[in-house]
Amino acid sequence: MAVASTNSAVKSASAFRFASLIEAAKTRFARYRLYRQTVNELSELSDRELADLGLHRSMIRRLAMQAAEEQYAR
Repeated sequence: MAVASTNSAVKSASAFRFASLIEAAKTRFARYRLYRQTVNELSELSDRELADLGLHRSMIRRLAMQAAEEQYAR
């Protein structure tokens, strides 16, 4: 009986790890999609529009990464 309960506990633990791995991948993908969306939207703005927002074109990637990390903070 001890063998059966130990075996099911190992299966349960590996299922939990697999579920966590899938959840982490989903979160990573959602973070990447938000990053790409932010970069694309800000890149479409003219230099004048960016300046009105107090931004420079060189800041786009950093701001997009920061927005994605804040949205999906662990």
